[in-house]
Amino acid sequence: MTRVDTVEAGQGDVGHQDTGSGPWRAGIRRAIRAGSRPEPWKRGPVLAALALLLGLFMLLHARIPNRIGGLGSLVETFLPWFGLLVPVLLAGALWRRSASASVALLLPVVVWLNLFGGLLGFGGPLGGESHPDSDLTVASHNVGAGNPDPAGTARDLADSGADVLALLEVTPQARDTYEKELAAAYPYRAVRGTVGLWSKLPLSDTRPVDIGMDSTRALRTTVTTDHGPLAVYVAHLGSVRVFPKNGFWTGQRDAGAQLLGQAVAAERNERTVLLGDLNGTMDDRAFTGITSRMRSVQDEAGNGFGFSWPARFPVARIDQILVRGVEPESSWVLSATGSDHLPVAAGISW
Repeated sequence: MTRVDTVEAGQGDVGHQDTGSGPWRAGIRRAIRAGSRPEPWKRGPVLAALALLLGLFMLLHARIPNRIGGLGSLVETFLPWFGLLVPVLLAGALWRRSASASVALLLPVVVWLNLFGGLLGFGGPLGGESHPDSDLTVASHNVGAGNPDPAGTARDLADSGADVLALLEVTPQARDTYEKELAAAYPYRAVRGTVGLWSKLPLSDTRPVDIGMDSTRALRTTVTTDHGPLAVYVAHLGSVRVFPKNGFWTGQRDAGAQLLGQAVAAERNERTVLLGDLNGTMDDRAFTGITSRMRSVQDEAGNGFGFSWPARFPVARIDQILVRGVEPESSWVLSATGSDHLPVAAGISW
């Protein structure tokens, strides 16, 4: 009995010692883990690097080469959307509790705001409809060759109140419909090929403009206003395509943009407006010949980003209104029609 008691007592002593050493061992383990855990400034180096790369990517987008599958133009077409990567990286930085990644995100935020902050308005991502106080209201719409309801589209455009209305992709089959439905509101018109201009004011000196297409897809005319003559260009540049092997193909569009830029440069009237579907955004380097001489009303007076294509879920503004010698007062997007594009409008003043 004595030996058993002794052994049990010994076992009790051992158990008592283990119980006492348990907290010490746990404390040591916690200290080791804390010591091996990086401090906030050392956490998330990959996230910090990605944030810096995103900022440099947007800042230096013009340096991205176009020789590799038109990559530069493709990036510039959807450049505003790269801002969506900022909240994704921010969520990762907060999850990792990384101070370095959080600070690094300031670069893409500042760059994005510098590029697009001026477009943030109360009209939302599309830009709300507006009725500005201006001398002249102009509108442009790619009505779509496959539009199932050209008559309804014409009536919607007539109700917009635009003084000058440019239509593109006007097929021979639908031309009579547009002329009939718009005749009451727009007594003057000039149509060449698949593009046309309908106006409440007299038109003169209308002629086609060569943009390197097999058919006529651009024209130039003069609108007679109370403030003097206004030169108006209507253009529908070539389409762009994305091919698995060749990447972003913009050859025909780029050639047309160059010719259109030359026509605008040769225009003698200092007051000029360009309306049309240019199949590209004004961030795209392909339009330097145009943007160096004309101002985008969306960039200067837009309410939101003014995305116009595709109509069901717009992701880019490829329908443009540019001006020279007049002041853009506001720019907005009209309601959807039967086309795959949204109409765009602007108010301008002398």
